[in-house]
Amino acid sequence: MQIERLAPLESADAQSLSFLSSAKYRAQLATSQAACVIVAPALRDEAMARSVHGLSGGPACIVTPDPYLYFARLTQLWQRARRATAPAGPRIHPSAVVDALAQVDPSAVIGPLCVVERGAKIGAHTWLKSRVTVGEDCVIGARCILHSGVVIGADGFGFAPVRADAETRWEKIEQLGAVRIGDDVEIGANTCIDRGALADTVIEDGVKLDNLIQIAHNVRVGRNTAMAACVGVAGSAIIGANCTIGGGAGIAGHLTLADNVHVSAFSLVSRSLHKPGHYTGAFPLDDHASWERNAATLKQLAGLRERLRALEKAHGSESSDKAIDKN
Repeated sequence: MQIERLAPLESADAQSLSFLSSAKYRAQLATSQAACVIVAPALRDEAMARSVHGLSGGPACIVTPDPYLYFARLTQLWQRARRATAPAGPRIHPSAVVDALAQVDPSAVIGPLCVVERGAKIGAHTWLKSRVTVGEDCVIGARCILHSGVVIGADGFGFAPVRADAETRWEKIEQLGAVRIGDDVEIGANTCIDRGALADTVIEDGVKLDNLIQIAHNVRVGRNTAMAACVGVAGSAIIGANCTIGGGAGIAGHLTLADNVHVSAFSLVSRSLHKPGHYTGAFPLDDHASWERNAATLKQLAGLRERLRALEKAHGSESSDKAIDKN
């Protein structure tokens, strides 16, 4: 048996290795043509009972308590093997612009059209893919991956209102801080992390950020926190360690999220969350007419609450009067 590729269960063939980590895909296991499947111990017999066309010797399986983790490490091994056979290119691409006063570790890789500005520091074995920009004095740790289009250290959104003659104009607040990114951080394509106004914006070790995320100035993201695509984090928010933020969620400014907080996709976090747990704040999807009626009702909740309190108070007083009369 020779494995030529990694593939999902439904499209794998007799030269493929696949995996099953979720029970909802269990039905695909019986018909999968994968030569070998990574499975948990409870699914070993099912994996071995498959009928795989064109495979001599019958199907095989790799049994492990955590198939998804095993598969993740296998993809790393596969990628290292592919890179080992690829032609070696220059460590810093000729089209990249690296300031003479920037510090780039000799093991780092700077891709095409990247910009590394004055005073920036790039750690060991870090990889900046195409068109990444690292602003002045920003620090990127070791073993980080910054995907195409990432911008580290653009100015945060800081303006002071100036009101005169019934008009308002905006006076720029210079952003004098930087961005500090720890080790083993991965940042998805076109994600932006703004420099701090005075102190630095901080992304701690092991953080994983998806594509198209906005991290505003002076935010701090704790170690090993992960955010899915299109999350927006407003200025000076503090997010703890080991948190997960679902896609499209918003975190308002100057809030604190404790360690091990998990926010569902498209939720809006408008208050601090001091206890670990899973939080959801999305308004349910509905047809537009029903949504409008529900939204209108929602606006009246405060008034309804006060009316209910008044009725409860009146009812309570009436009950008390009747009890007095009986005595």
